[in-house]
Amino acid sequence: MAKEVAKNTDTPECYDKVPKSVVESELEVLSIEKWQMEWDWSTKGRITKQYFPNIADRLNIKLNLTHNFTLMVTGHGNINSYLHRFKISETPLCRCGTQDQTTDRLLFQCELLRKKRNNLTTTIRKTDVCPTGKSDLIKKHLRAFLQFANAIVTDKLTIKPNGDA
Repeated sequence: MAKEVAKNTDTPECYDKVPKSVVESELEVLSIEKWQMEWDWSTKGRITKQYFPNIADRLNIKLNLTHNFTLMVTGHGNINSYLHRFKISETPLCRCGTQDQTTDRLLFQCELLRKKRNNLTTTIRKTDVCPTGKSDLIKKHLRAFLQFANAIVTDKLTIKPNGDA
């Protein structure tokens, strides 16, 4: 068809077909916009939304998911507040104090993780203010946050059903 148009200069024909790649690209944009709208309106994933408020940004990040990283960004895993919800742990309390053991407590307050948290904050302070937002931990300090999360030994932080550590 292109050769015919090039040969025939008297009556040029219009090429009105849209390339498949353009359609795919536009559908991807629309899909991400719809996904973002559903993400914003959903009452699920409250903790995860703090780390990943923007779907498009999340899709552009290559993540090597680990158990501990997933635990930190979802709140689902081997921590007392989560285990207590399912009656696996007798208490939601953190081993270091009188407050519930949540991912926020592990990240910001748990005395048992002070050294690991100091390493994280030292790295962050080289380029940013600390404390930083959870989404910035992913956008700006992913490597340091992964090191912090993966260094946590959750088995030592949970309280077993018989009360032992």
